[in-house]
Amino acid sequence: MINASIAALGLSLAVSAAQTAVVPQGKASTRAETGSAASSKSSFEQLSRSADKARAENRDDEAVRLYEQALNLRPGWKEGLWYLSTILYEKEKYANARDRLRCFVSQDPSAGPGWALLGMSEFQTREYSRSLDHLQHAMALGMGGRKEMAQSVFYFVAVLLTRFEQYSESTNMMIAMIKSGQQPDLLVEPLGLAALRMPLLPTEIPGDRRELIRMAGQGALALEAQRQEEAQRLFSGMVAAYPNEPGVHFLYGAFLLDVRPEDGVAEMKRELQVSPFHVPARLRLAEEYVKEERLDEALPLVQEAVKIEPGYAAAHMMMGEVLVAKGDTAGGIRELETAEKNAPQMVRTHWDLLRAYTAAGRSYDATREKEEIEKLNRPGAAQ
Repeated sequence: MINASIAALGLSLAVSAAQTAVVPQGKASTRAETGSAASSKSSFEQLSRSADKARAENRDDEAVRLYEQALNLRPGWKEGLWYLSTILYEKEKYANARDRLRCFVSQDPSAGPGWALLGMSEFQTREYSRSLDHLQHAMALGMGGRKEMAQSVFYFVAVLLTRFEQYSESTNMMIAMIKSGQQPDLLVEPLGLAALRMPLLPTEIPGDRRELIRMAGQGALALEAQRQEEAQRLFSGMVAAYPNEPGVHFLYGAFLLDVRPEDGVAEMKRELQVSPFHVPARLRLAEEYVKEERLDEALPLVQEAVKIEPGYAAAHMMMGEVLVAKGDTAGGIRELETAEKNAPQMVRTHWDLLRAYTAAGRSYDATREKEEIEKLNRPGAAQ
């Protein structure tokens, strides 16, 4: 009995000892994990502070290395992603900046400056379609009062719109930039490209076309500033130097239509001889014919314009105006509604529709157009 009790006690002690031995191992493991996490946190905090200090002291290479090490420990660190991206962009490491910025905007999708810098990085890596989408998204979100960044974004968007053949939108944006205080000299070549409808970036201008493009841009700037004599000299000089270049007679003709309509019509006709598929020349000529009540001459011009560029809102708008003027109100409304659908921001189309709906007795639709005009004319509304 005694031996049995001793044996039983021994077994009990053995089990107890075994259980006691297991518990400290678990605690040791937990302490090790806690210590590792604390060490990692300490390392991250130390690296992040050191990276910020290096950035503040303009030690960019060191700052990049430290930010990357800190982000390895905490990949979702927004401030680190932003600061690293800005340094990489300034160092012209655009692909690296782009990749970090994509992580940044996934963490903070409402950050306008993040989308702006992403779009500018993609512009530099020649991802032009993505760049335009992201830059326009940045414009919609706003850039938090960063004036210089906003100016850069507007410039990149304007030149990309030209490259994607959205010439009117590009020109309107650049004119708005000049009115807001942007230096006109920076926009001479971009304006020239848009005016001549050349789908190129300023860096892509061929050497033998640079002077032509600069003359076109300078003429557009002179016209915008109402320096009529200077515009006359530039446009007439451009026609004399480049009589067979597409777009040249159109620009001069558009200028002349406002001062000497007969000469303007002649220049538009010359443009169509040089470039038979020039849609804006057709539309501008048709507009002049409507003013002169030469509707039968205007109609084939707008019909051809719609056929050449069926998705061009201005062509449908002009077609609608011609049809309404000829008494085909229903047909005109259909064309104007197509124009409105393709470019809802064009105020002139809404005015046309307001008048057409009123003439057709469609008061509800006329009221809707009036409200839309008021909305588009509010300060800050996108035009």
